[in-house]
Amino acid sequence: MLASGLSACTGDAPRPGTPVAGTEAPVVVPGAPGDAGRIATPGERVGEPESTASAGDVLFTERMIPHHRQALEMARLAKDRTTSAAVLGLCERVAAGQGPEIEVMSRWLLAKGREVPAGHGHEPDQAYGMASLAEMNRLRAARGAEFDTLLLRLMIRHHEGALRMAAEELAQGGDQFMLKMAGDIASGQRAEIVRMRKLLDGPPS
Repeated sequence: MLASGLSACTGDAPRPGTPVAGTEAPVVVPGAPGDAGRIATPGERVGEPESTASAGDVLFTERMIPHHRQALEMARLAKDRTTSAAVLGLCERVAAGQGPEIEVMSRWLLAKGREVPAGHGHEPDQAYGMASLAEMNRLRAARGAEFDTLLLRLMIRHHEGALRMAAEELAQGGDQFMLKMAGDIASGQRAEIVRMRKLLDGPPS
């Protein structure tokens, strides 16, 4: 889904169907109501929304990449620890969604001349729902129903932290690609929170 937009994150290539002035017949840019239009300058991309990367966009990606990495670490533990097909399926969806999102955000950062954060660490104040080292160690040691319950609780909190992070980006960001990504992340993780809460309400199957 988002991986298909990799080329767009660099800002180097126009979107399909976006006219580029100077490549064909003159392109007229409509003026404001009551004003005359104008001829686009050569190389101008017509019809694309304003997009200026801000410090908020960079901070969002630099925080979300390590955040996603911890979710992947938790999800990968399920294969050898859960006895629930539903929990395993949920974890596979988390991995399938967040792995490509890390790649997209990493390429966006590199295109902006920024380094990709290494590792994920464990934030002691659990900012944005991150699990502490002690919580991760308990999760690694758990098996069966105990693992499922702990995983779901940690992952729900983790997803809720991602929603807060995405909300900050939507309020403060300026890059259209990152704003769309934040919206997509929020939408997907809200749906997963609903599934996880349902699994907690009854015994996982």
